[in-house]
Amino acid sequence: MNLTEKNKLDLIEHNIKKSQEANEEVKFLISNGFYALALTRTYYSIFYMISALALQYDFSTANHSQLIGWFNKTFVKDNKVASEIGKKVYLAFEQRTKSDYNVLAQFTKEDAEKGLANLNFILPAVRNLINSR
Repeated sequence: MNLTEKNKLDLIEHNIKKSQEANEEVKFLISNGFYALALTRTYYSIFYMISALALQYDFSTANHSQLIGWFNKTFVKDNKVASEIGKKVYLAFEQRTKSDYNVLAQFTKEDAEKGLANLNFILPAVRNLINSR
């Protein structure tokens, strides 16, 4: 896809907005007892923010694992963000996969709240990467 600079900036802002909306959805879902869905939205909030970062760096993929791999290779491995962030991103991905595809999976309020805490740890770091480019 060949994007103009304005289109690229619009898509970056769109993904950031989607990340923020998903973050608000997580809080609502936790407060209403939907813990598995909260963890799914936790991951998607992270996914949208990393997607915005990828656009900034002209990286494109429709594959979640490739996006996470690119993020880890480009930012975690090179110590541009703490390795803990890479681990928390992968944990969110695993929990989303388990929540979406394992019909017997159950999550607690504590699981969802920890996911939200991880989300609030990850998003500012990724947003800083976006802003620093």
